[in-house]
Amino acid sequence: MGEHSRKKITWTIKNFSSLQCEKLCSDPFVVARCKWRLCAYPKGNNVEYLFLFLEVADHDSLPCGWTRNVRFSLSILNQNTIKRSKQNDEQKWFGEESPRWGRVSMFPLNEIYSKESGYLVNGVLKIVAEIEVVAAIGKLDIAEETSTIIETMDVNGFQLLPSQMELVSRLLERHPEIASNIRTKNPNLRTGYMSLLLSLIETLRQLPHELSKTDLAEADAALGSMTNAGFKLDWLEKKLVEMAEKKEKEEAGETRVREIEEELKDLNQKCSDLEARLGKQKQELLAAKAPISFDDVF
Repeated sequence: MGEHSRKKITWTIKNFSSLQCEKLCSDPFVVARCKWRLCAYPKGNNVEYLFLFLEVADHDSLPCGWTRNVRFSLSILNQNTIKRSKQNDEQKWFGEESPRWGRVSMFPLNEIYSKESGYLVNGVLKIVAEIEVVAAIGKLDIAEETSTIIETMDVNGFQLLPSQMELVSRLLERHPEIASNIRTKNPNLRTGYMSLLLSLIETLRQLPHELSKTDLAEADAALGSMTNAGFKLDWLEKKLVEMAEKKEKEEAGETRVREIEEELKDLNQKCSDLEARLGKQKQELLAAKAPISFDDVF
């Protein structure tokens, strides 16, 4: 099936509780050269459940005989990370007669709206879909498209954005022990920690004058949090110490430069005063060396 036969995406629905539409669909995304989208009935479609399903986005325009065997899971993300996300796992054949699949009874609306559940935070509902096309009949020449939904990929148990893939892969290759002892199994926390690690690296790659002591203190606290979680980051701690030393030397150097500039300013003023006194003294000396005038006598 190739490298694009599996994807994980996050669909963020804002102002979920105030939506008035009967049906809502995500932007289309491409898996195994076939367009897909997530669809939901926010008000339940005559039942007290969020009706959520996966659909082939352009099924009406596809050639006859196409089918896709897909293993997929649809989850309502628990944003407080205390409880598990609600998840529905399926493996289905998608085709002309069945372009969409989902299960209506998995996500009770009263549970989603409950303040204690963690599924709806600040009016935002997050739906995570993991899709793997197992088999395909009928070639569909569909290219990747730009989408507003967030696509993530799995790297050693961390869900990453495509833009993070290369850096994290190189990082794990150079330091394979980074997450060998990480204690949390929660995928959201693991991904959050990895994003924090990348942010720390990006912070320490800045020029020393771009960082404040507060920035370094916050970086040290974040590093401590990750170390307590089981990350092995001795190499990053050394970089943080190196940056703190460079920052200290930079500040000391700037202070000394200002002191020398002030000294030089004083010296320049003294030189200017001495030059003025010298000029005056030379004039007086010339006057003293001049012969006496007898113009007033003769």
